[in-house]
Amino acid sequence: MPESPGFAHIIVDIASNNTDRVFTYRVPEGMRLLEGTRVLVPFGRQTIEGLVLGFSDQSDLPDDKIKSIIEPLEDYPAILPPLVDLAKEISSKSHCPLALALRLMIPPEMRSGRVRIKTQTAAKLEIPLSMLDEAISKNSRSSKRRLLLSLLSDGLTHPVNELKALVRDPLPSLKKLQDDGLVVLSEEEVLRSPYEAAPPLANEPVLTEDQKETLSEILPAIRRGDGRFLLHGITGSGKTEVYIHSARECLKLGKGVIVLIPEIVLTPQMVNWFRSRFGDVAAVLHSRLSAGERFDEWRRIRSGNARLVIGARSAVFAPVKDLGLIVIDEEHEPSYQSENTPRYDARDIALSRAARENASLLLASATPSILSFAKAQRGDYMLLEMLSRVNKHQLAQVHLVDMREELRLGNRSMFSGLLLEKLRKTLDEGHQAMLFINRRGYAPSVMCRKCGEVLSCAQCDVKLTYHQADRMMHCHYCGLETPLPRSCPNCGSGFLKPLGAGTQKIEEEFKALFPNVSTVRLDADTTTGKDSHEQLLNRFRSGEARVMIGTQMIAKGLDFPQVTLVGVVLADLTLNMPDYRAQERTFQLLTQVSGRAGRADLPGEVVIQTYKPEHYVIQHSAAQEYRGFFNQEFSRRRQLLYPPFTMMVRVLCESRQEEESREVSARVAQRINEYLSGEPRLKKRVLFVREDAAPIKRIMGLYRAQVLMKLLEHKDSDAILAFLNELTGEAWPCKVSLEINPGSLA
Repeated sequence: MPESPGFAHIIVDIASNNTDRVFTYRVPEGMRLLEGTRVLVPFGRQTIEGLVLGFSDQSDLPDDKIKSIIEPLEDYPAILPPLVDLAKEISSKSHCPLALALRLMIPPEMRSGRVRIKTQTAAKLEIPLSMLDEAISKNSRSSKRRLLLSLLSDGLTHPVNELKALVRDPLPSLKKLQDDGLVVLSEEEVLRSPYEAAPPLANEPVLTEDQKETLSEILPAIRRGDGRFLLHGITGSGKTEVYIHSARECLKLGKGVIVLIPEIVLTPQMVNWFRSRFGDVAAVLHSRLSAGERFDEWRRIRSGNARLVIGARSAVFAPVKDLGLIVIDEEHEPSYQSENTPRYDARDIALSRAARENASLLLASATPSILSFAKAQRGDYMLLEMLSRVNKHQLAQVHLVDMREELRLGNRSMFSGLLLEKLRKTLDEGHQAMLFINRRGYAPSVMCRKCGEVLSCAQCDVKLTYHQADRMMHCHYCGLETPLPRSCPNCGSGFLKPLGAGTQKIEEEFKALFPNVSTVRLDADTTTGKDSHEQLLNRFRSGEARVMIGTQMIAKGLDFPQVTLVGVVLADLTLNMPDYRAQERTFQLLTQVSGRAGRADLPGEVVIQTYKPEHYVIQHSAAQEYRGFFNQEFSRRRQLLYPPFTMMVRVLCESRQEEESREVSARVAQRINEYLSGEPRLKKRVLFVREDAAPIKRIMGLYRAQVLMKLLEHKDSDAILAFLNELTGEAWPCKVSLEINPGSLA
């Protein structure tokens, strides 16, 4: 590495608008740096971390105003040039300090040195084997030293911890042998691996005609370094095998791969599939890894030892060199959108990275988002379709149950007569079942039957959910936990009653009906531990548990050959959400969860319980007809002017004081209306501008107000978005964020 020029341009790691600019530092003589290297620098009266963005041979600043870099924090650039450019793009679009965007590119534990390289003491024979017998003879009085010399006679380096299994407390004896010049002790690095090695796959699956046809489009694009694809493949059609063959082509070309999955719960299964083909070339990145595991996996990727990355949303920032392919599995999932600052959509980031680094992009789903499928129809993506299951397995047979009729017949249970009948049959035959309800907890609300008061969170404008397991009220937004009160806080009566049902209530009712059948429950409450989701899945996969009860976590991607029955306890929960995407998300959930049944040689059945069996979403879900649903939903959105025909744009204002949030949102709305009044041509593209409190008025103690806009999808709208970008980037007395087609309008 050549010696660096005299001055470095550095962004300091302070997430503040006051320091959101480049500072010039002197590079000490002999220090060698590259762009993207993290360094330690003096800043005011403190020492702080920074990132080198560039160099120059001279500076306009006086010498006495320029401080010197103290030291580099690594001997390599931590952030690759394309990722530095990506951080600048995110900073610009999200109106956040560049330092905050750059933090996305490295494990959080690297900042402030909160994680270190792990080492262990190891021993190796220092003398030639020809001298070993003599050395053993000289140590004849110590059986421990003789045994250690014999164990080291293979000439390999052995960790001391490994030797402890055969020799009690070996270190003092090893130090004596080292003093005698017979053994050398050293510190060697230990990589903390989140997953055990997967056994190699015995037999490579034979590709279906659909898979071959799909790959005939993707592989040439990977070789060219281009291609934007949307793969619509029904559940069980073998999309993962397409990912694997595409990744293999990339690795052959010396390129890297990123595979994004929407849920951490899917990680072990996906990792096992890829590691059984590619071994240690595959790495994993997600938030449930320990600090050490995440750091070591990141370093394996950065060094190029791992060239294939599997992970959740944030893995899109993995430091993969020579990127050749990004795969986004279940691309329709809203979990790819980050609601934290800086806000980003992993799909947009992937598109930007693919363009910057000449990589291919493959989005895939059995139920593509309306927006993505519309883009494919207009040519933004090449549409690829796989509409048959592997080995010609049939889709599960779907039964609709009208719960209104069940109630008329006197059945007040959460389980219809048909679902109970199918459950008994499935369990008697030795197979497995899954029960789905998209609501965790025991009851979604607790109400006073005397005055009608519903218990709500003191920090958030939402109802508290009752959890039977700990007999506590929980807020699913801020994490508040509080005991169920003995009496109503409003009227003092003791007539408090849990209403509705969640996964815990379903589990309780199931166990009352089937006391001898073991179950696992998969929701956000049971998967808080580091490996809890994997342990629960293993219990089900091994057959130890016969029935899985869960939320949307169980609806996608999971593959259990023994599952022959899926029961949807209440299909209407998401359909009744106050969101223009409620129909789309309901169809996606029902179709995806239906796809968990009958994935192997055993035929599958699905029972969907609903109060609206005639609804077009329920009908298309039962038929598992994506195109039929898309056409009807697309027509509805055209008629009502929802995306993709328009853009839903929100300026969200959050403050500790309710008055301040409303005052700022009112000022924002005024500025927008003044701008549009001066631009008559642009005003025609705006269907409405509304200022009000957000639907959820308070979350985690922050009052929320909003300016909601609907813009026509038109080139003129770009100028309006540019204005909104500038407006929200101004200095406001509270937090102001711009959201375009946000994942949630709550």
